Amino acid sequence: MNSVNYQRLLDKLLEELKKNNERPRLLVHSCCAPCSSYVLEYLNEYFDITVLYYNPNISPREEYDKRKAEQLRFISEKFPDGNVKLADCDYDSEAYTAAVRGLEKEPEGGKRCERCFRLRLGRTAEYAAEGGFDYFVTTLSISPLKNAALLNKIGEELSESYGVAYLPSDFKKKNGYKRSIELSREYDLYRQSFCGCVYSKNIADKKTEINSEE
Repeated sequence: MNSVNYQRLLDKLLEELKKNNERPRLLVHSCCAPCSSYVLEYLNEYFDITVLYYNPNISPREEYDKRKAEQLRFISEKFPDGNVKLADCDYDSEAYTAAVRGLEKEPEGGKRCERCFRLRLGRTAEYAAEGGFDYFVTTLSISPLKNAALLNKIGEELSESYGVAYLPSDFKKKNGYKRSIELSREYDLYRQSFCGCVYSKNIADKKTEINSEE
């Protein structure tokens, strides 16, 4: 993949919006409250934001409910005026299981993760088209472990399919990840030890076991 500076593209777009006094509607797919914290703080100046919490990959159900509750709490405490809204989706672990079937033994960050990104971003693009949003985006690129170029590529492909613009982004830039950690501490947000799926949890558990034996 070519080395596109997605942050530079976003900066240019935001400058144009401000110059033209535009405030488009943006649908933000959020994987969790900590990752969304900086993204929402950053983009709230430029967009009318709705957060879509669609994460069928998260396992078990108790973990999903815990993360969703933290997402709700952060939005209500950070944006008490109601500027940022939440669109909740039902827990649908079967959709994730079906999407990654046959890729269970793939390494973390491999083809299984790409299939997961496509599932979640696909639902986001669909929701954005149905709701008449101007843009859609995901918070996933804030993680140093997530491939921003791949996420933007998927977003751009879905943009063509659904007719809604994908917001170019690499939210780890401009100290975005660092700011998300600061906000997580400020709001005492639950920061999970694994990405979300049962496969990433197994990896995290093994690391914890190894560390405890050393």
